[in-house]
Amino acid sequence: MNCSCFGALVSDRNKDPAHSLQHIDGALQGKIKLFTYNELSTATNNFHASNKLGRGGFGTVYKGILKNGIQVAVKALSAESKQGVNEFLTEIDVVTNVKHPNLVELIGCCVQGNNRILVYEYVENNSLDQALLGRKSNKIKLDWGKRIDICLGTARGLKFLHEELEPPIVHRDIKASNILLAEDFAPKIGDFGLAKFFPENITHISTRVAGTTGYLAPEYALRGQLTKKADVYSFGVLILEIVSGRSSAKENWGGKQKVLLEWTWELYNEKSLLELVDPDLEEYPEDEVVRFIKVALFCSQAAANRRPSMNQVVAMLSKNIRLNEKELTAPGFFEDADLSGKSSTQKKMIFDSTSRTINSFPDTITEIIPR
Repeated sequence: MNCSCFGALVSDRNKDPAHSLQHIDGALQGKIKLFTYNELSTATNNFHASNKLGRGGFGTVYKGILKNGIQVAVKALSAESKQGVNEFLTEIDVVTNVKHPNLVELIGCCVQGNNRILVYEYVENNSLDQALLGRKSNKIKLDWGKRIDICLGTARGLKFLHEELEPPIVHRDIKASNILLAEDFAPKIGDFGLAKFFPENITHISTRVAGTTGYLAPEYALRGQLTKKADVYSFGVLILEIVSGRSSAKENWGGKQKVLLEWTWELYNEKSLLELVDPDLEEYPEDEVVRFIKVALFCSQAAANRRPSMNQVVAMLSKNIRLNEKELTAPGFFEDADLSGKSSTQKKMIFDSTSRTINSFPDTITEIIPR
């Protein structure tokens, strides 16, 4: 994709907006709907605070209503964002072609003057963190059936990103606030502003860490090493939040100063995993809930190559199979994703706990339950 058009856009930012849009249209080859800044300003009542839905990667998201009455989510990228225009256009070019029932659809954009704005489909029930982890006034009662659907739908969306796209996409910021809930509570993975994509022959990339405390895989937080397995780790933590109704960002669970994943591992060793279950869940099949928690532990193992692929995760969640727990090793976790203030000794202690040499993830992760 030729992004040289942006040079003209910057130099002509005070000229007719339609002229700028023609340049962008040439770059995108008509693949996406282009909005003017005035259209989106009108739709959001001049980006009024009352229409603010939250903050996503690199910007703030507002609810908007277009002239035709269609509701949209408008992500205005922040002025301080370090994302360059080439990255922005590449994001548009890639994400426009990414369509799946469990992914939020990008329907348009605006690149006019200094304004860079993405327009997404509007998702009715807001984000999972507000529905499950937010204030009581915002919480929605989610029974076990809905929680299963959210786990499975999110897993299928990630499987699509990792294993059905060419090139594959690594999201980098899987968390409850990036899982949006449609009218029927079907999950949709949002916020591809942090997505990274790369060809199959690259096993990992070293990059500036972008993500959220509590969800970051150790190898990514410590070394900037990004693979699909970093998303798998984050998804494992997300499962624990969905089962427990508790936030991974807090560090006081089980009456101790422990992060959610650390407490879960302690309960696993004590054979007391049901203590993790959300007290608001009134009825649930105990065996199935325990299996979901164990899948989360497989996803969050310390060594990245011990974690399953998302294809394996979908199978582990959707089928009544026995997990081969002989292959389960300790999870990797740390209490603070911001390592800048830690001493070199503290960094080494955390690093050493996640850098053991272990064989790759086994094929014998599951066993068929006998009839």
